[in-house]
Amino acid sequence: MSPCRNWVDTPAGLVVVDKPAGMTSHDVVARLRRLLGTRRIGHAGTLDPAATGVLVCGVQRATKLLGYLPLEPKVYRATVRLGMFTTTDDAEGQPTGGADAATVEELQIHVALAELRGDIEQVPSTVSAVKVDGKRAYALARAGAQVLLAPRPVTVSRFELVALRRGEAVTDLDVLVECSGGTYVRALARDLGAALGVGGHLTALRRTRVGPYGLDEARTLDELTRSGPVLSARLDEAVMQAFPHRAVDAQQARALAHGASLAAIGLAGTHAAIDPDGVAVALLAERDGQARPVLVLHPAGD
Repeated sequence: MSPCRNWVDTPAGLVVVDKPAGMTSHDVVARLRRLLGTRRIGHAGTLDPAATGVLVCGVQRATKLLGYLPLEPKVYRATVRLGMFTTTDDAEGQPTGGADAATVEELQIHVALAELRGDIEQVPSTVSAVKVDGKRAYALARAGAQVLLAPRPVTVSRFELVALRRGEAVTDLDVLVECSGGTYVRALARDLGAALGVGGHLTALRRTRVGPYGLDEARTLDELTRSGPVLSARLDEAVMQAFPHRAVDAQQARALAHGASLAAIGLAGTHAAIDPDGVAVALLAERDGQARPVLVLHPAGD
């Protein structure tokens, strides 16, 4: 199947990509734009170039949906090398010191992992995308500026040892991480090495799940190229899968399409309004007895 030539013909929805190593998240979006024949594509939850795994992308009107999707928790498989700190907290950086980690006891590792679980205060990596005075931390760091980032609250639900391998002066740990958005796994690697007194950095990272979206439904760019530009889920399907929803009649659907509110029915949090044809008209939130649109998915006249 050849890529769509006219963006009007490209349906709205989500594409769950298994991002390869060596590409930025924006590179993936650029590739999808060529495959799908439209520029209206965005992504949620940036992955570093060296990382692989689940990247959720929105197409057409679904780009506006990305900011509302429940994209937590995030789950990763990672490899941490004990024995050396680096300037970037991963294998791309320059070594900045460490200690022989070949004989670090496994019990010590488990204790240190446990200390980094739960609600913690984490200092992001100096090459993160956190903004400092309007500029990205990584841009400042690469320009030679001293970057001091404040700790921020994150939640690490799981930080577990899966496998351990000994090397000359190093120990490699395969770990499973389940965490909230905004958590930096390479910062966990750094802090684990610091807690053990030997240094640590990330050498591999694969995201296996983002909220309800996992590797089981993700496709590589090569697979998408061979099979044609097929969505993982069309917009209405994606909304119904991701949000609680209420049924609305045709008159209510028309009111929502014009941005009007409906009477509340007691649904908590963001939820969807679905018309008699199964169309997701809008996302709603209830307050003061009214269900107000937070995002109109099918505006009147569109």
